[in-house]
Amino acid sequence: MTRIRVLVVDDSVVVRRLVTDSLSRDPEIEVVGFASNGRIAQAKVEQLAPDLVTMDIEMPEMNGIEAVRALRRSRHTMPIIMFSTLTERGASATLDALVAGATDYVTKPANVGSVQESLDRVASELIPKIKAFVPRRGGATAPAAAGPVAGHAPAAALPSARVPASARRAVVTRQAPAPHPVSAIIIGSSTGGPEALSKVLGSLSAAPQVPVLIVQHMPPVFTRQLAARLDRLGPATVVEAADGDLLRPGHVYIAPGDHHLELSRSAGMLRVKLTDGPPVNFCRPAVDVLFRSAVRELGGQLLAVVLTGMGADGRTGCEDVVGAGGTVLVQDEPTSVVWGMPGAVATAGFAHRVLPLGEVAPTLESVMARAGGRPAAPIGGRP
Repeated sequence: MTRIRVLVVDDSVVVRRLVTDSLSRDPEIEVVGFASNGRIAQAKVEQLAPDLVTMDIEMPEMNGIEAVRALRRSRHTMPIIMFSTLTERGASATLDALVAGATDYVTKPANVGSVQESLDRVASELIPKIKAFVPRRGGATAPAAAGPVAGHAPAAALPSARVPASARRAVVTRQAPAPHPVSAIIIGSSTGGPEALSKVLGSLSAAPQVPVLIVQHMPPVFTRQLAARLDRLGPATVVEAADGDLLRPGHVYIAPGDHHLELSRSAGMLRVKLTDGPPVNFCRPAVDVLFRSAVRELGGQLLAVVLTGMGADGRTGCEDVVGAGGTVLVQDEPTSVVWGMPGAVATAGFAHRVLPLGEVAPTLESVMARAGGRPAAPIGGRP
């Protein structure tokens, strides 16, 4: 069996060794070369034709963001996974790299007690992503595992990770429900989510007349940066959610990293409730936690959307939404970077519509228009 060929790009000898040793644990993966900056990486890509590249951000001569742009300009479509730090600067640079065409990212181990723990951490984050993005040489694709972080290159630049046709379950869409009141829009996303969310929120013609709540699998700091960037793109006000926030129409609330986002009712008004309960589907925040909470408070007065991402987070929550009489939309496979989360919902029969990314925003607005465009349940007033 031919192994997945990986090029490791980092100016630190220690980090290059850490990544190499972590990946060497898996017999299906082979590190075929190294580069200490982006300029050398370009030459190595031409020479070695790797299946995937891991890329540091801060490097001399040519940094990781510049290298990603250069590789995409040269029409190299292999997945590129950024190696990022859990800092404000690292989060901002990582989101820049995703916009430039990087596929995903993992965070460098911080405050880890031993070399072994560092190896375990890098292996647990990198290996599932590599196998999700690169088809196995036997023609199959590794199953997409859940992960805590996400990002992606433009869909046109990068083929999505797919399950072979022989292993797929059929997509069965549900009959569209009768028009029903909508009091909130709830959205879940993971790998590929930052750019997908940018497309959806940036394509809205007006701020929704109900609150929008989003779970994007990302660590702390990154979600705050994501909210700030999304806030600049469209008509809605986007914030990182804070415990006790009153839910307001036209506002979008992003779950903060490492906290579950739930809805709670106080004095008849809906508010944000943040919890640090155990991970669900290996994730915190988790889509299922948000969706189930929304059903508890609003029943079927919901419009749920599941976008690109690894794993199956959101499937159970969508089952609850459908059971309560709400509407579920999911992103289709061709426009998803990884069709794990939306595919899990679609193949389980819990989706009313399976849509290309470009049709998600117009469909949201269409469903809201049929619902009358007004919240049916009490929510917070406008500021």
